[in-house]
Amino acid sequence: MNKHYGLARENMSMYGVESCSLQDILVVLVGPSVKPYITGELASLGVQELSQMTVQQLICYEGIGLQSANRIVSAFGLGNLMRRYECAHAKRVSSPSDAANLFMDLVGEKQEKFVVAYLNTKNTVIKKKTIFVGSLNSSLVHPREVYREALSVSAATIICAHQHPSFDPTPSREDVDVTKRLKEIGNLIGIQLLDHIIIGTENNWVSLKEKGYV
Repeated sequence: MNKHYGLARENMSMYGVESCSLQDILVVLVGPSVKPYITGELASLGVQELSQMTVQQLICYEGIGLQSANRIVSAFGLGNLMRRYECAHAKRVSSPSDAANLFMDLVGEKQEKFVVAYLNTKNTVIKKKTIFVGSLNSSLVHPREVYREALSVSAATIICAHQHPSFDPTPSREDVDVTKRLKEIGNLIGIQLLDHIIIGTENNWVSLKEKGYV
């Protein structure tokens, strides 16, 4: 088996596609028979150019047969369909209640989850990601983890949220400390913290923006 193929497949299986380079993804798509320098050459074209290539163009590369070329074209086609679906169903945030509705899936969770929604310049959600699971602590919820993802998806603003398993959304000192810290760092790097929502129940939540902490 191609050594690169084995490592790429193992990496994808253990850590997910987000941890893989474009070359790793191509290696898994086309299989172990293609030499690494070919997938490296394709990856060097970049996602944009590669996504626009046809089957006929791809099969010009050594080792890329019709089946492999179809896999690559199909993968990008699926990605395009997903983006169109996400755009059609994107949620726009214009109020604290809109923000709270993004995180109602946290209601009833037994462990606290700190989740961040990443938004574009039109306040439309690009992505949601769970950053931390466990009791909220300002030393554990590090701004680096929050804003690293914001930079990777080119977010303009973020909204944070976590739930209280007790169903009482009253902000704790730690909640306020985390909010202030994230706000300060966001202001420094130019990615604004719009709100921090604390979820108790579907009808009982708190906006730290409304409380004056954001």
